[in-house]
Amino acid sequence: MRLPSLEDLPDVSGRHVLVRCDFNVPLRDGRIADDTRIRAALPTLQWLVERGASVTACSHLGRPKGRPDPGFAMTPVRERLLQLAPEVQLLDNLRFDPGEESNDPAFVDRLVAGQELYVNEAFACAHRDHASIVGPPARLPSAAGRLLVHEVDVLSGLLDNPRRPFVAVLGGAKVSDKLGVVEALLQKADKVLVGGAMAFSFLAAAGNPTGDSLVDPTRVGRCRALLADPKLVLPIDLVVARTDDPDSVEKVEQSVRDGWKGLDIGSGTSKAFAEIIGKAGTILWNGPVGQFEDDRFTSGTTAVASAVASSPAFTVVGGGDTIAALARLGLSGQIDHVSTGGGATLEFVEYGDLPGLQALRDSAKLFAG
Repeated sequence: MRLPSLEDLPDVSGRHVLVRCDFNVPLRDGRIADDTRIRAALPTLQWLVERGASVTACSHLGRPKGRPDPGFAMTPVRERLLQLAPEVQLLDNLRFDPGEESNDPAFVDRLVAGQELYVNEAFACAHRDHASIVGPPARLPSAAGRLLVHEVDVLSGLLDNPRRPFVAVLGGAKVSDKLGVVEALLQKADKVLVGGAMAFSFLAAAGNPTGDSLVDPTRVGRCRALLADPKLVLPIDLVVARTDDPDSVEKVEQSVRDGWKGLDIGSGTSKAFAEIIGKAGTILWNGPVGQFEDDRFTSGTTAVASAVASSPAFTVVGGGDTIAALARLGLSGQIDHVSTGGGATLEFVEYGDLPGLQALRDSAKLFAG
């Protein structure tokens, strides 16, 4: 069943509409460092306002742990929203109340009080069973906002009908976060390239010494079961540093000595990855392949980013660190779709659905007719 869209809502004129947005913007010294997430919600907010709706937006900001925290007040977001969409009201930080993350029905009741319709425009939060995501659709006629619909359309097309070859590049630190995604993509993609710290659990599974590199021993067995799949591509060389002397940096093959830690893919791997990426018809990239914040370990991520950006393939990039790497390199504009979701993107790839999406579809059935 497709997601209900804005056009599926009852006439919004004169109605009170609650819109769950993702205004979890980066702050620096109490000011918004990047207002992209606010501007991304404007098409939906303006559509509603132009049709006579009384619009109230809501969002979380940071991790205030269920209690008011002045450091995560919505004040800078409210001020920016007032400039961009002055007709829209903004509630306090949802996570100031413990009921948001615990999906407390009483908090949902307070949230929807006085509201007549609901719109979810927070794809990045759609994988959460939080009150503002799954609660309102059970109480109000609901729809997906423009951004959420677009995200789902792009990712569904990526999984269901990609232009071949379909190449996925996965990096980042924790193999526990992405092992299920690797398993799912090996069923969908033609190649799955693995870099970053998560690669060391696979290298350990293959019998390679990993020194002091980050390895999740509880996942090595699952990694070992995937090694026979020819679609899985691991690093063939690495850039390592001494644990007790970070200024000592070397290039090695797949084995890391004790007292050393792998922090980037090597030049041979960068070249091999770039060649595979260059032949792709569709590319999904999530996660840097090295500790790119340190200039000594940015070569691998730079090589991958350049290959993805220059590829004629349809390119999708997700994850905050990956997006930050692209921005740092000035390549963001060369990507076909930069996903607003990090964990949500990965969970959609792994499971093909999200709690927030299911809640909207259930709402459509509940309020049909």
